[in-house]
Amino acid sequence: MPELPEVEYGRKIAQKTCAQKVIKEVHCDNDPIVFEKKLPFEIKRALVGKQVLTACRRGKFLWLELDKTPWPIFHFGMTGSFHTPEQPTIQLESGPKIESSQWPPRFTKIRLVMEDGCELAMTNSRRLGRIRLSPNPIEDPSIAKLGFDPLTDMLSLEAFRASLAKRKANLKGLLLNQSFAAGVGNWIADEVLFQAGIAPTRRANSLKDNESKNLHASLATIVKTAVELDADKARFPSNWLFHHRWGQNQQAQTSDGDPIEFVQIGGRTTAWVPNRQG
Repeated sequence: MPELPEVEYGRKIAQKTCAQKVIKEVHCDNDPIVFEKKLPFEIKRALVGKQVLTACRRGKFLWLELDKTPWPIFHFGMTGSFHTPEQPTIQLESGPKIESSQWPPRFTKIRLVMEDGCELAMTNSRRLGRIRLSPNPIEDPSIAKLGFDPLTDMLSLEAFRASLAKRKANLKGLLLNQSFAAGVGNWIADEVLFQAGIAPTRRANSLKDNESKNLHASLATIVKTAVELDADKARFPSNWLFHHRWGQNQQAQTSDGDPIEFVQIGGRTTAWVPNRQG
């Protein structure tokens, strides 16, 4: 599933392709699930002729701020992403391969054509993503309820500690809770706990001061690093758990040779390293 770094890369693509430009054409798939019962003509009527001022993101949600409302909100779901004919495509571990030479790409749900000829498409193969219109995305229930964004408004260490102290949930479940940390998904949560040296089953309110400090620093650093690398997994640091956590290989090891174990926590597959995480 696209997590904060992948969605932020999508925001960058949208900003580069659409900002300060007028939408000339809108091509929509007739998909009442992805468009939440909106018909193609309703989407087109709302967007064609509008100027895109900027592309915004909070957590895993994206939206385009236009010169007039309503504004389109995008959520990539399990396999969604933005594409342009020129921009490299992120290949998700769990998603289908999208050929960069095919335009528009397979599974396109919406395609915006700007007045200068630039195009932006959103694909969504499993139809778990969503595209909807909103008069004010910040007040949209799905966005308003989100917690802090580790990239744009990371909590201070003091506020982070105070928040942990009030919670009894295990840390893996807490990190995945979007009302706590917006944009954190399965691979980020596992990486953060691995780099911090903390077991995923530990209770949030059980951490000592040095452990909460390590967790805070790990979350901020991993998100910032992944965003700076445009979510390009080939460029992620070689010592990251990310490179070895996929497929639940029972012989999987870290770059240092420590065995990786796979367990179910809160219904999600969790990769962790008992030798490193206490």
